[in-house]
Amino acid sequence: MRSHKHIQAIDKEQIQFLNFPKQEVLDNKMDMHNRCLNLKRAMSLGNLEHEKVKITFVDDNGAKKVETTVWGITEKSVILKQSTIIPLQRIISVN
Repeated sequence: MRSHKHIQAIDKEQIQFLNFPKQEVLDNKMDMHNRCLNLKRAMSLGNLEHEKVKITFVDDNGAKKVETTVWGITEKSVILKQSTIIPLQRIISVN
């Protein structure tokens, strides 16, 4: 995984204005598998406990992080409150 020296914290309301390239940000299958597991855990926490998670992702300007509740996951996207979407292949980590 590439190192992202400066990760900008943003509000989830800003995500809809970002531009996401199509390329995958993770380099190997294991990291991609772990990302899916972490997102499923985050969705359970969000739906059952209303817990927020920190999602680190990359748009066309660099790394960003947002603290939010995960409401849903599709094959290609993560869905946050207010139908905000982050493309799955642009997510580096979920904590």
